[in-house]
Amino acid sequence: MRIENAAKEISFSLVVPAYNEENRLSTPLPHVFEYLRSKFLSFEVLYVDDGSQDSTCARLEEASLKYSELRVLKHDRNYGKGRAIRTGLDAARGEIILFSDADFSTPIEETETFIRILETGFDIAIGSRAVPGSNVEIHQSMFREFTGKMGNAVVRALLLLPFHDTQCGFKMFRAQSVRNILPFLTIDGFAFDIEILVVAMAQQMRIKEVPVTWRNVLDSKVKMIHTVQVLADVLNIRYRLALGKYS
Repeated sequence: MRIENAAKEISFSLVVPAYNEENRLSTPLPHVFEYLRSKFLSFEVLYVDDGSQDSTCARLEEASLKYSELRVLKHDRNYGKGRAIRTGLDAARGEIILFSDADFSTPIEETETFIRILETGFDIAIGSRAVPGSNVEIHQSMFREFTGKMGNAVVRALLLLPFHDTQCGFKMFRAQSVRNILPFLTIDGFAFDIEILVVAMAQQMRIKEVPVTWRNVLDSKVKMIHTVQVLADVLNIRYRLALGKYS
């Protein structure tokens, strides 16, 4: 399947947040660009450097000399993954927009499946490691998986979300959906995925939870303190939802 769109200059945008990723750029970049060039006549890849303290930005700018489709956006300091994603979504020009974690725990090849989902009428497709058909090839630690499941149960109970996995870093949108969601987003940290889904549900968008292949990257940057912050942000989202701030 090769995807083209003569009506727009850019048919597909990939947004990738990056924070201190200098050691995880050389492996995925060539593969990502090889794949996207085989599938799209016009696309862009936006890496958002969220105030990295290593050579992430320099390496990305060097890579942009090789890959003309690569755009590098830079924050003046580290704001959080949610802010980086918002910056990338706001700058994206594609008709279809995907954001992915920098480690590509969900392989870029899942893109084709997600596009087919949108073609059936859905506004958003979200990756899931917790629905039938998912394939977790490399697991997190038992503790991380347990806390993740417990956290998702809390999220579903407080926010009445029907999804089994809100935190998988692979989500695809129609461009109009992004434009409708962005003005309502406030979370800079890891709970940004949850807020996106709450806004989309409040605006009655059609969302499909899609099983994906997933491979845990051992040097994940998610720490226990982030889990505590996510729970605090979830309570804030619940408060804003009760006030009707998302519609």
